[in-house]
Amino acid sequence: MIFNLINVVLPVFVVVGVGYGLTLRGVFQQSQIDGLMKFAQGVAIPFLLFRAMAGIDLGSGFDPRLLVSFYTGAGTCFFAGLLGARVLFKREWEDCVAIGFCCLFSNSVLLGLPITERAFGPDALVGNYAIIAFHSPFCYALGITAMEIIRNRGQGGVRTVTSVLNAIFHNNLILAILAGFAFNLAGITLWEPVDDALALVASAGLPTALFALGGIMVQYRPEGDLRTIAMVCGISLLLHPAIVFGLGSALDVRQDLFRSGVLNAAMAPGINGYIFANMYGRAKRVAASSVLIATASCVVTVLLWLTLLS
Repeated sequence: MIFNLINVVLPVFVVVGVGYGLTLRGVFQQSQIDGLMKFAQGVAIPFLLFRAMAGIDLGSGFDPRLLVSFYTGAGTCFFAGLLGARVLFKREWEDCVAIGFCCLFSNSVLLGLPITERAFGPDALVGNYAIIAFHSPFCYALGITAMEIIRNRGQGGVRTVTSVLNAIFHNNLILAILAGFAFNLAGITLWEPVDDALALVASAGLPTALFALGGIMVQYRPEGDLRTIAMVCGISLLLHPAIVFGLGSALDVRQDLFRSGVLNAAMAPGINGYIFANMYGRAKRVAASSVLIATASCVVTVLLWLTLLS
């Protein structure tokens, strides 16, 4: 199993490392790296999310007990990260929200799917897809709402609500997810050439974001933030799956769904943690470093959770 996990995680570091090395040598300038991240964040990943939501079977594996277990844990970890950053490390509130978002957003696609499949087989992915269907809408809605409330504190309730709704409905990721759900519920199938074109662009989303993350790491090194990063890793890799394990056991979630819930909760923060931080320009160094360090650390922590699940 350890070699399977390394095979899953290693390509992430190879792509990040290539981006880091080429940027460090001056092959790519920081402005070009920013452009790549803007393409990934604004175009390719929204296309990826749209196609995923338009094609997913919303009824497959939809068990409210699984979703309650997973998202109660995710929400708890968001507020644990937010308050921990504020109380323990005296960060500004906007930074705290970005740090909390890193604790909230598990890498359910790039790591969760292949690790679950390698551990329990392709038939065990039903719960994964049920979680993925609501993952981005839940996390971005929570993160954006919290950030806009803090940014507009003292401006009055109406202005705050208006700002929250404006931020949500001007976010390409949220719009792509909502559009995908709309197509799914309406039973609309895209014309094949159009779908193929979207797939071509979408396929560039994750590798481009990882490559750009490597380039960004040249600028944002973890100096001075190691304790904050350690907190993010602990919350993401230990607290979240522990909550899902406890709630899932108490609610008697079906075994295959239970395994999916715990393993997805045990995944490191995904690239979306950095995308959110970059979107608001807050805690970017913590977010970038947390993605890499937690991804490396989860090789060890996932083995512990797999031992419990088996």
